[in-house]
Amino acid sequence: MTLEELRKQIDELDRQLVDLLNERAKAAIQIGHLKAATSLPVYEPAREKLVFQNVRAKNKGPLPDIELTHIYERVIDVMRALQRNELASERNAQAASAAGPGTGAQAPETGNKQ
Repeated sequence: MTLEELRKQIDELDRQLVDLLNERAKAAIQIGHLKAATSLPVYEPAREKLVFQNVRAKNKGPLPDIELTHIYERVIDVMRALQRNELASERNAQAASAAGPGTGAQAPETGNKQ
């Protein structure tokens, strides 16, 4: 393959990764809601360890397991932050609605693009 063809392939793979990461984020947010409803903590080290084991077991290279683990550590950090931000936004919205209309209370923005 030529350099141009390989770059087009990478661009397409990047688009697919973005879609998959956003799907993962939606699932993580739903999990955050379930955790909140059942009073489970956002941070679950045993679950994260299992995720790392699962991705390393699936890895056929050339990406070394340790590098794949580093990538997933960051992905999980971001997903955990999304859960916390979403739950905080919901708590703020609930507090604002409980305060009643006209109090000037507003839920903070989550920083998500629309």
